[in-house]
Amino acid sequence: MANDPRAGFTALNRFGFGARGDGDLAAAASDPRGFLDAELHEPGIALLDGPGLGRSADLLKRLFEEQERQRREREGADRARIASALQIVLGAEPSPPPPAPQEAVKPGQPPKPPGVEQLAFRAEALARFQRAVAARAGFVERLVCFWSNHFCVSAMKGGFVRAIAGAYEREAIRPHVLGHFVDMLEAVEQHPAMIFYLDNQQSMGPESQAGRNRKRGLNENLAREIMELHTLGVDGGYTQADVTSLARVLTGWTFAGSDGRLGEPGAPVFFANFHQPGAQTVLGRAYAEPDRTQGLAALDALAKSPATARRIAMKFARHFVADDPPPALVDRLAKNFADSGGDLKALAQTLIASPEAWAAPAAKLRNPYEFLVAAARATGRPPLDAGPILGDLDTLGQPLWSPPGPNGFADTAAAWISPEGMKARLDMSWRIASRVPDMPNPVDMLDKIAGPAATPETRQAVARADSRQQALALLLMSPEMQRR
Repeated sequence: MANDPRAGFTALNRFGFGARGDGDLAAAASDPRGFLDAELHEPGIALLDGPGLGRSADLLKRLFEEQERQRREREGADRARIASALQIVLGAEPSPPPPAPQEAVKPGQPPKPPGVEQLAFRAEALARFQRAVAARAGFVERLVCFWSNHFCVSAMKGGFVRAIAGAYEREAIRPHVLGHFVDMLEAVEQHPAMIFYLDNQQSMGPESQAGRNRKRGLNENLAREIMELHTLGVDGGYTQADVTSLARVLTGWTFAGSDGRLGEPGAPVFFANFHQPGAQTVLGRAYAEPDRTQGLAALDALAKSPATARRIAMKFARHFVADDPPPALVDRLAKNFADSGGDLKALAQTLIASPEAWAAPAAKLRNPYEFLVAAARATGRPPLDAGPILGDLDTLGQPLWSPPGPNGFADTAAAWISPEGMKARLDMSWRIASRVPDMPNPVDMLDKIAGPAATPETRQAVARADSRQQALALLLMSPEMQRR
């Protein structure tokens, strides 16, 4: 496959975010598989740090403090209004009107400064997007996106998740993208973002100390999604009784609250008073380990299940290759996952070593995030502010870290190819083209990002455009930019 520009184009687009127009295509063409594999061996390549990126515990502590300050301001304003009303009823001179709470904005006043959750979310979004635009191949960033969507949380749950959605990805996903699945699984399920998103902080064992005292019981959300979405899959052979047993195993997995009684506010903790005592049986195996280790043992077994290997292989192949992936590829990935103990670097290497992954036609449609990253790479315009990125993602129907449900955003072409979705992409392509100052010749741009892989139809459409802006918009809507 050496010195193959078409295979280089496939390497950059199917497995990465497309060429940046500065030699990427030539580099990928010289050794397509090696070009991708080299990223997998760069130390720390999946990790992300930068200005404004904090630890989840620090962000949640600040969020709790901000919420408490706002609560006190509201209560103070309410008390002042009641006192003023009483003075009027009693015929006394009313007191001056109370100051408005800090979050209230009067007409004509500038908007209130962004809070903890907004600042953190925007900083995380910008850092993530800039990393994807700057990456040489983008294969590892694509892996981050895949696993983040597989183990998704949603900022639509509220300020708690919104404040730490990016930190969750940096802390629970990125360190394990080229590690082992079981380590990622354990990090994800114990993270405050996932605990809160799936309500496990509310789950108490019926016979636990807290359950007996408060007359409350299990919340099965986390256990159900672990089995249905994160590991085995809906056809993975588990029953409702297994879900209930796993929910009992996971009682006590929570995070420290704002009062700090259980530890640093926002930090993941195990609260023994919530934990259901005794052994639990999940999928025919009894777990009698104490405290948190009981849950870790159950997750370890789920990670090693053949059903999990099969489910991960199918999702992996569907994401990178085809909506209906070649069965031979799925079988090979499942065997690698099982034989390697869930080694995710080995899984990625098996994918790019498989001939089926290169032979499939470019029928996958880039999702909105992939499209916006590819457009920024092609035009050479890395973002300097998160606002336009987040707005564009909202417009295209894929708000960042905000999937509609725990199963994440859909990973098939049909989910993104509706008439409304394509109209939105066309409008977006025109807007992107209008934002590019000192625009290079789009014909030259097409050569740099696609080379001989560009079709005659695309070349003709771009060359015959009435203006450079129109030519760039047509290029952005071409199959070379939309398909992978």
